[in-house]
Amino acid sequence: MSGYKHTLNLPQTEFPMRAGLPKREPELLARWHDMDLYGRLREQRQGQPRYVLHDGPPYANGAIHIGHAVNKVLKDIIVKARGLDGFDAPYVPGWDCHGLPIELVVERRIGKAGDKVSAREFRTACREYAATQVEAQREDFIRLGVFGRWDKPYLTMAFETEADIIRAFGRIFEKGYVYRGERPVHWCFDCGSALAEAEVEYEDRRSPSIDVAFEVTERPALAGAFGLNAAALDDDVPASVVIWTTTPWTLPANRAVALHPELEYVLVEAGTAAGRQRLVVAEALLDAVTARCGLQSPQVLARAPGAALAGLALRHPFIAGRVVPVVLGEHVTTEQGTGAVHTAPAHGEDDYQMGRRYDLPMDNPVAGNGCYHEDAPVFPGEFIFKANPRIVELLAERGRLLAGGEIEHSYPHCWRHKTPTIVRTTPQWFISMEHNDLRAAARQAISETEWTPSWGEARIDGMIAGRPDWCLSRQRSWGVPVALFLHRRSGEPHPESLRLLEEVALRVEREGIDAWFELDPAELLGEAAADYEKATDTLDVWFDSGVTHETVLRRREDCNVPADLYLEGSDQHRGWFHSSLLSSVAINGQAPYRGVLTHGFTVDAAGRKMSKSAGNVVAPQKVIDQLGADILRLWVAATDYRAEMNISDEILKRVADSYRQLRNTTRFLLANLVGFDPARDAVPVSDMLALDRWALARAQALDVEVRERYQRFEFHTLYQRLHHFCAVDMGAFYLDVIKDRQYTTQADSRARRSAQTALFHILEYLSRWLAPILSFTAEEIWLHMPGQRGDSVFLETWHHSEPVRVGELAGEPDAAQWQRLLEIREDVSRELEKLRAAGTIGAALDAEVQLFADGVPGALLARFGAELHFLFISSGATVQAAAQRPHDAVADRSGEVWIAVRRLDADKCVRCWHRDPQVGADPEHPELCPRCVVNVTGPGEQRTWL
Repeated sequence: MSGYKHTLNLPQTEFPMRAGLPKREPELLARWHDMDLYGRLREQRQGQPRYVLHDGPPYANGAIHIGHAVNKVLKDIIVKARGLDGFDAPYVPGWDCHGLPIELVVERRIGKAGDKVSAREFRTACREYAATQVEAQREDFIRLGVFGRWDKPYLTMAFETEADIIRAFGRIFEKGYVYRGERPVHWCFDCGSALAEAEVEYEDRRSPSIDVAFEVTERPALAGAFGLNAAALDDDVPASVVIWTTTPWTLPANRAVALHPELEYVLVEAGTAAGRQRLVVAEALLDAVTARCGLQSPQVLARAPGAALAGLALRHPFIAGRVVPVVLGEHVTTEQGTGAVHTAPAHGEDDYQMGRRYDLPMDNPVAGNGCYHEDAPVFPGEFIFKANPRIVELLAERGRLLAGGEIEHSYPHCWRHKTPTIVRTTPQWFISMEHNDLRAAARQAISETEWTPSWGEARIDGMIAGRPDWCLSRQRSWGVPVALFLHRRSGEPHPESLRLLEEVALRVEREGIDAWFELDPAELLGEAAADYEKATDTLDVWFDSGVTHETVLRRREDCNVPADLYLEGSDQHRGWFHSSLLSSVAINGQAPYRGVLTHGFTVDAAGRKMSKSAGNVVAPQKVIDQLGADILRLWVAATDYRAEMNISDEILKRVADSYRQLRNTTRFLLANLVGFDPARDAVPVSDMLALDRWALARAQALDVEVRERYQRFEFHTLYQRLHHFCAVDMGAFYLDVIKDRQYTTQADSRARRSAQTALFHILEYLSRWLAPILSFTAEEIWLHMPGQRGDSVFLETWHHSEPVRVGELAGEPDAAQWQRLLEIREDVSRELEKLRAAGTIGAALDAEVQLFADGVPGALLARFGAELHFLFISSGATVQAAAQRPHDAVADRSGEVWIAVRRLDADKCVRCWHRDPQVGADPEHPELCPRCVVNVTGPGEQRTWL
């Protein structure tokens, strides 16, 4: 063989088999940075249709986690794919920089504002800390291979952005949506502030479960409501309406009991621990109340609808002298409880609405720290959760407690502190959902938006349909101010607030939010300053990020409104998608996005939430250091983001194995393009061999599918198709079959150049298909490809090659016939494997194949003549009539072709490794078969099909 090695076209490439991604990726990052790839992309795409994916800002606090990586990689895949589509697809990353999490870190470091440090020093420290977090996260995102305007991201704490947030607030204020009022809001004791809906998580919690009797003050009125004679209740048996609650601490704020007007209620007389009583409960819940309260021998005295009981007067169970009415509300249900709902207007949205409807007092005995005020009717200064058992004891002492226990239920918690919250009425700034019918307008905008997955539409629509007014204000130091001047007596905003808001915005644009906090009102109000005071609240950070359609998309030249896509985790239906929608509809009358895509959360292989305590956290930094960013990117693309996304070391190992399959395929393509200059050596499509035309047609068909899947965001199925193409169409068939032709035919022969032409175009397609997902690997492939080309695959658009229509040339199999040949090949391979397993042959080239078929399949196989054995990678193959088949021939899957395989006992050619009885027929080349002799010394063999 040594004498013929130089006559072979052995594969050769500098593209390494071992990826070494952790080392090679930083080198490519440096190259992209040095060539200003992102800047060149923008310059090259200038004037093309624009596609804007707007970045939802992550919070500038802490190292990025796997969820961040999923989010940024998905965005990057889409942006890069749109770039290949020819769009000008900028990506402006951003960060959310204000708010409590940063304040808490700074408080631990230097103390609270106004305590050990001044408010200005505190805000400066917050700004500096946020800047360090932005820088650390930015480096990690860049390391993931994410392209973007990293040198000029948007930051909500940038002076111009803070100013534009004030301006956006001004536009909403101008349109009449903003009002100040006392409403129930989610309140966190640890934050010392109101919370947005998106800042509330629900976790299981054990709470008291009590049934309480509110005694009826006038029994004749109760008798009349139930259609009884007044004398029927004229005795010493007390009569009460029964409520059930899990929040005894709210009872000091009780101002009514609500019944549903259409529910049927019963008046029951029964024995209780406190003696005989008459009780009013919903009939549908009577059995449950009887069991819970241990009622003895309950007897239904009368029935009446809730509407008949409206206006009944009840004694508060422990506050002397307080009488509360029975009111009617559609929010009352029979899902649990008694059908009568304890109503504290200061501690619940439904309760608040009932308070407004019936003009009930708005008692709020709870301070911001969670303790009762000093003038509270019971337990002044006591923390409310600690007061729960004391209130239960008080009810028992007064004979008002019918049942007591505990219940485990879903309860609101602060998403930052993971501690239980309460609903508490405080003076806050709100955006009205009813003004200008904002709710209906928002729901209309939802219907006009494309949601991926489609269920996102119903999810956010339901949230908008039932949400209360948006509480805009927070009681924090580090945030954009509610920059209004309020009249000291009336509390009304200054009549020239719009002008004053712009004056403040101009100052903030120069000096940041300190310009407001340190502003002397006289500078803007003159002598009127004595009548006004500055609002002390800051804006909800969801407002900061929610109005980026104004502060970023409208402000920056490389963006536009509305954005083509917003993309975040599925929790953002109640977060960023939500706040962005409401603010945009209020300002512009339309959604800020044309489409919204959501992805699921990351969990471990068993579906468990990731936590340090469980030891199942997968840190993206560790994955990148050990396997490379492209492995992480491939996992993101290969996982169905519409559901929870499982990740573990074992899953990543399998992804790495898949990556090696893709890499090995591309390495084979590159290695077999040695000596190929596409400008000089490419063969016209009409002159290519039939198999090469088939392979190129497969690539062209897949190209259409790949583009469509990128456009529809179907990345995991796209990955499956690419993997199948590389592993099956290429690796298991085409590349396997053409090895002989590539290696043994003459270097400049049509047979070899035809295959190289197909390989070249397939590689042009493949490098682009992979680029949005395997960005580093695709660029590495690009830099090793032959021919003149641009500096980066990312400066290209999708590849176009001369169309191939398989079957249009004389005698060429069409697509269906090629599929039939592949099936026969699989069946033949199965029979050859039996010989190999038995030790009869060492490889397929030690065998010959005999096929027996008539009609269409027989003619199809016979068409290949002497080239047929290359299809099976055997040393021989013949086609004969079906009637000539031996008794041991095996039918293929169709039953139309019979297969017989046997060992070919002939000498092996040292050059091509085929067995051939004519090896040595040429005395000058005693170790070569005739085919190799022709390729070495003659004009070279001619191939037509394979």
